[in-house]
Amino acid sequence: MAFTPFTVLQAEPHGREEFFERMRQVGMLLDPDRRPYAEAELVLGDLPYEEIRPAQRYVLTDELFKVRQLDWELKRLGLDMLGLDGYLTLRLEGVPEPVDLLPPVVERIREADGSENNVLNDGMHRMYLGRVSWRTPRVLLVKNLPKDTPYYAYPLPGPDPWGQVTVIEGDKVPSGFVKKWHRVPDNKRLYRDFNSAFLNVGGPRGGGA
Repeated sequence: MAFTPFTVLQAEPHGREEFFERMRQVGMLLDPDRRPYAEAELVLGDLPYEEIRPAQRYVLTDELFKVRQLDWELKRLGLDMLGLDGYLTLRLEGVPEPVDLLPPVVERIREADGSENNVLNDGMHRMYLGRVSWRTPRVLLVKNLPKDTPYYAYPLPGPDPWGQVTVIEGDKVPSGFVKKWHRVPDNKRLYRDFNSAFLNVGGPRGGGA
């Protein structure tokens, strides 16, 4: 379905303390009692794109239009989509249920070669839009995750990982396109379920996107 403009009727802010508390309650998709962020270090702050590696190899233009519209709507309300000091609960015109908007989530992961990388977990389209609009994003950086719950896909390698991201027209990824390089065959066992602690944040797409 093609993108259609929308209106944000209300944006209720929640502060850092509540945000961190809820993040620590986030469970795993297939193991709700397992909370990967419970003992992790959570840091909310500005982080340049050069220090963040995406794992997703694409963005969709319809999703970019959607987050651009969200950006414009929040600016109209005096808010910055990429400068949140906690999280927002949004009410959208024509949408019966509220939607929580979190800062982009980045996780520090140690790889087999010993390197540590800040891997983008959630917020790919917002981050891509922020990069092309020359804005430094405020993200939640998660450090000291349990070793057995790394992010489910590898970060893109090389000196310019963002340059490897393909912009795909429309709202669907073509058949056969490799979305991410998964760490394990049953990659969904490493998914974090943000909806276990927040409202309508979203979930894994078909094919592990």
